[in-house]
Amino acid sequence: MSKIAFSAGEKAEIVEGIKLYFAAELEQEIGSFDAEFLLEFFAETIGGRFYNRGLHDALAALDTRLDGIKDAVYSLEKPTDTR
Repeated sequence: MSKIAFSAGEKAEIVEGIKLYFAAELEQEIGSFDAEFLLEFFAETIGGRFYNRGLHDALAALDTRLDGIKDAVYSLEKPTDTR
């Protein structure tokens, strides 16, 4: 699997979110460097699990849609009884 990478804008938003979380929930101020370091740590250690969950959920949604398409195709089937 390739490394999970974010655009500069995405990374800035995530880093800001981490900083806000630490301030609100943990009553700790952390800088951008520490927040970015934490983001990289999580991306490397558990990012693959979140990525795989997203793939699993996408495939489940696709399967549901494909079942509907299959049903629609089968509903077009013509009777073939020649009696």
